[in-house]
Amino acid sequence: MGIDAWLSLSTLLLCCGLLASNRFSADVTLLGGVTILLLAGVLTTQQALAGLANEGMVTVGVLYVVVAGLQETGAVGLLADLLLGHPRSLRHAQWRLMAPVVMVSAFLNNTPVVAMFIPAVNAWAKQRGVSVSKLMLPLTYAASAGGLCTLIGSSTNLVVHGLIRTKSDLPGFSIFELFWIGAPVVGVVIGYLLLCGRWVLPERLSATSQFANVRAYSVEMMVEPNSRLVGLTVAEAGLRHLPGLYLIEIFRAGRVLPAISAQDYLYGGDRLLFTGVVASVADLRNFKGLRPATEQIFKLEGSYKERCLVEAVVSDRCPLLGKNIRDGRFRSVYHAAILAVARNGEKISGRKIGDIVLKAGDTLLLEGSLSFIDRLRHSSDFFLVHPLDYRPKRHDRAPLAILIVILMVIAGGTGWLSTLKTALVAAGAMILTGCVSSRVARQTVEWSVLLVIAASLAFGTALEITGAATFLAEHMVALAAGDRLASLAALFTVTALLSMVITNNATAALMFPIAQATASNLGVSLFPFAVTLLVAASASFSTPIGYQTNLMVQGSGGYRFGDYVRAGVPLTILVGVVTVGVVPLVWPF
Repeated sequence: MGIDAWLSLSTLLLCCGLLASNRFSADVTLLGGVTILLLAGVLTTQQALAGLANEGMVTVGVLYVVVAGLQETGAVGLLADLLLGHPRSLRHAQWRLMAPVVMVSAFLNNTPVVAMFIPAVNAWAKQRGVSVSKLMLPLTYAASAGGLCTLIGSSTNLVVHGLIRTKSDLPGFSIFELFWIGAPVVGVVIGYLLLCGRWVLPERLSATSQFANVRAYSVEMMVEPNSRLVGLTVAEAGLRHLPGLYLIEIFRAGRVLPAISAQDYLYGGDRLLFTGVVASVADLRNFKGLRPATEQIFKLEGSYKERCLVEAVVSDRCPLLGKNIRDGRFRSVYHAAILAVARNGEKISGRKIGDIVLKAGDTLLLEGSLSFIDRLRHSSDFFLVHPLDYRPKRHDRAPLAILIVILMVIAGGTGWLSTLKTALVAAGAMILTGCVSSRVARQTVEWSVLLVIAASLAFGTALEITGAATFLAEHMVALAAGDRLASLAALFTVTALLSMVITNNATAALMFPIAQATASNLGVSLFPFAVTLLVAASASFSTPIGYQTNLMVQGSGGYRFGDYVRAGVPLTILVGVVTVGVVPLVWPF
């Protein structure tokens, strides 16, 4: 290898070390590495920036807008209920997540599948108080495994299929031929995560899951007549174990029902009194089937989508001190409605919101038009005015958002349009139909993830053009010393290692000539080596930069670099053992 190749490998190892230490974010670390290669002349400016125009990277960015449409309309809640429902345990939840993901990924590109499931899993985990870090890695791993079950399940499958047809006289794979290796890999992935997930998956609860010492609001919500909640028990409605919230009492027909049990039934018109942290109270505002019990909320100025939430602390000069909220005519005076009240960490129970007598120092959670924030800030009636990042859900647009996603999946799955084109059309439809505003669409794009993908592609280019990747591959496969099974194992190992830092398709294209040469030197069929190469290129479990869906779940799951190593390395080894054992039985040498 030349100096450029050694410099590329050294820079890559340095970046991996920094990623493992968690001292710097992934985008800063990898962009720094690309900068070194650019300044050293290993990469040209065009090569360093080529990842920014990569179709896969752009597709991920556009899909964030599509996902925002699902989030803003509350459609993720519907998907979460349909997908996960009411599992009996975390292991059951993981099974109910991975099973449909595997089936869908067998026929669709993994990226939109994972993008569609991320917000649904987030919403369900938050509602149930489950650590989302126990679900996000199973999501991306199941998608990768499911893509191995059919020829069209992954672009890597099609790349290897195309290379077989163009560089040999063999016919390639039939559409379901790969099922014979895909099914065992799926079984290994699901079995491993169900049996070992409690040890290899990290436990990271959200900040709102522990709220013993934070400000506790009291908020009153009403069960809407004829809503989906009527006739369900408290547990079936999903109101028993809300993160950061506790159901204190139910007001029904003038009676107070204390000591609420999980088996109590809900009726239309029930008024539910909760206590909890501000983030959870804001989320409760979007719980389908519930609405704020105060009628003042419907008398506010401005449209529903133009309102915002604000926290305000009552000063000792507020003219409403000593009066209850109803008699003080708060909405008429301040043009805002009180959703919840917090008082020095106390739980204000046993009364309706309108009956609470205001005291100096009370913290109010208010809803009003965007213009009323400035009015409150210039008022001496409040010590502190703090707007919250909150947007009301457009539940009426949820069916439309789901329809757009379904059409996107059908168009992409049938090959009528490319993944990028379908994502662009779907994103545009989300904005044009009002499922998501253009402002929110821009805010929801995870730019750091896109930069990491682009930087990873630049590193892959450096390893390819300098010959470093080919050098390592040829010498490691040569260690097999002519043994067939050992050659398969060596091919899997090298390919899996390269796929940690190079895209799956690039790894497959780079390793195919080596696999073909190995089969020719041994005088055996190319098929077992091609299938092993295909599986290994998709076995990108061990690093966040190995595959773009791994990066997509990193933020949602709160994962660190070491989490992928701890969970992914044993899984990669297991998949490798199964692959080397099964492939020669289905595709003999």
